[in-house]
Amino acid sequence: MSKRKFLVPEFGPFSGMRVICSGSLIAMPFAAKLLADFGAEVIHIERPGVGDTLRILAPFAKVGDKTISTSWIQDGRNKLSLSLELNLKHPEVKELFYGLLKEADVFMENMVWLDKLGIYDEDLLKVNPKLVIAHISGFGNPAFGGLPEYCDRASYDMIGQAFSGWANLNGNAGEDPVIAKPWLNDYVSAMAAVFGVLAAYAGVQKTGKGQVVDVAQFEAQAQYMCDTYVTYTELNTVRSRGGNKSPTMQPYGLFKSNDGFNVAIGAFGPGVYTRFIKGVGFDLDYFSYKDCSIDGAAVASPKGRELDAKIIEWCAAHSADEIENAMAAAKVPCSRVNTAKEAVEHPHFNGRNDFITYEDQTLRKDVKAFGIAPKLSGTPGKVWRGAPAIGQDTDDILKTVLGYDDAKIAALREKKLI
Repeated sequence: MSKRKFLVPEFGPFSGMRVICSGSLIAMPFAAKLLADFGAEVIHIERPGVGDTLRILAPFAKVGDKTISTSWIQDGRNKLSLSLELNLKHPEVKELFYGLLKEADVFMENMVWLDKLGIYDEDLLKVNPKLVIAHISGFGNPAFGGLPEYCDRASYDMIGQAFSGWANLNGNAGEDPVIAKPWLNDYVSAMAAVFGVLAAYAGVQKTGKGQVVDVAQFEAQAQYMCDTYVTYTELNTVRSRGGNKSPTMQPYGLFKSNDGFNVAIGAFGPGVYTRFIKGVGFDLDYFSYKDCSIDGAAVASPKGRELDAKIIEWCAAHSADEIENAMAAAKVPCSRVNTAKEAVEHPHFNGRNDFITYEDQTLRKDVKAFGIAPKLSGTPGKVWRGAPAIGQDTDDILKTVLGYDDAKIAALREKKLI
């Protein structure tokens, strides 16, 4: 087909980009959602009668006999749902799938074992030489190196946190590691996938040639480890858990207010440290930056420990509002730890239109969910439709994108391929 026809409204910087994706919770579908929020047409292939397993991730919202995951409500939006038994051993499926790829810019997946379905990168690039192919897996595609037996392993979010060493950094000293919630590694991997896809897509614009993007969950998380690896390779020091407070600067941690809130306060560097000390009315000459916060030794020194105790005492004598107001006046980073209820009701969130309403297509009711981020001044993203019901757009996709007629669609449905 020479001219593409789209089913989604035109908006955002990715308008005109078509993404075909297949897989399930959470990294790949979330990456596709990010692209869809900014205008890409995302066709999400789901198994007939089963769908993306994100649909059945508790907890659930219910209306009458209709039930759907709150995760799907949030992250399934803006997509088209194509119900398809994606196994290329069926000639009709192969024709359909390849037809879609000819009309697409990107194919994304996190199914891992594609050879069982007859899907091979070299074949896809023959079908569409400009195609960007993105694989998201726990340990990576063996074509990019690594131990084949590891590349063949299954994975979840916490596996990426564990294998990268991220989990070893989180929690209290002397206690077990803490897995970051909710699904941090999946979302980090999704961000890596979006970056990789857009980098490869930019390459297509320059060279006319598609390529493969390989996102391994453990590597995506490893990029967020800051100096952890270099601290070992250059200083022979293995960083581990130390709780919420920083061992090398202060204040930097959570402090309890007199009305029961946990409040985060951070003061890195001499400028912010000075503003903090003055803001809480302490003696800067006595609690100097050099003596109390310049490095780990200063923080751990008797005077450094005295300052920590004094900060704890000061916070315990003030309400969370008083702490936040004092820190705001002193230009010191600070926030109480909000619950979901407090975030949804907060005037700053709402002043930025961060919570929006749209109709979920399974429940057929308006739902309130987190909206679009980041904000763009010229080509903003938007939510044009809530998360689809399974296979909701199958007929429209086949007719509009591939030009199938009712008889051809009926034959596929008769064979239970759609």
